[in-house]
Amino acid sequence: MNKKANIRLFVDAPMGVGQSVSLNRDQSHYLFGVMRLKTGDLLEIFNGQDGAWLAEIAQAGKRAGELICRENSQPQSMPPDLWLLFAPIKRARTDFIVEKATELGVSQIQPITTDFTNSDKIRQDRLQAHALEAAEQCGGTYVPPVKPLEKLTKLLQDWPSDRQILFCDETSAGKAKTDFANSPRDKWAILIGPEGGFSQAEIERLRGLEFVTSMSLGPRILRADTAAVAAITLWQNARGDWR
Repeated sequence: MNKKANIRLFVDAPMGVGQSVSLNRDQSHYLFGVMRLKTGDLLEIFNGQDGAWLAEIAQAGKRAGELICRENSQPQSMPPDLWLLFAPIKRARTDFIVEKATELGVSQIQPITTDFTNSDKIRQDRLQAHALEAAEQCGGTYVPPVKPLEKLTKLLQDWPSDRQILFCDETSAGKAKTDFANSPRDKWAILIGPEGGFSQAEIERLRGLEFVTSMSLGPRILRADTAAVAAITLWQNARGDWR
């Protein structure tokens, strides 16, 4: 077939040559009402497991539709085993963090509450939708799960010993950089604090844990959303799939 589709859509369905994929009402409205696609048109679909597939529209209705998988257009690509831990901030900036983390390549997104976190509630379903949309837009085939909000203290208490935390410590701004590129650890998580930073008690606890590596993000104190992007970029360049 060798045709390129400009529209991408995540679908929760198995895929394979000739596989039929049913569309729900929202998906049908988007494709046929908003994007004005019609029977016979092509789009690219993915489910986070089977790569991306070029699909043909077999039925186009206002409330339902059906696609037929024609050919595999992209193999499944998994991100590095990197989690992002961050404290929710203002709504738009929290959305930004989730979107950019998905685009840059993380395997899991974990919102946390800390001593100075301004918000103790999130809309997990809305943040998951932002991750999904980001994967659709950036050409990815994987959507990182957004986990329920959890207290940092509880998270550290139950932390898996084989995963290293890269603690972005704003109090070490301007100090020598941490060399984490040569660590034998394969599983990592990046920890970003809230707008008010971490409390002294949290900093002391984190620095005392064997599975935590402290790192400065440079001579300037960054906003939480900027820090998340910068930290993921540094890790990806040193240890991820950008090399």
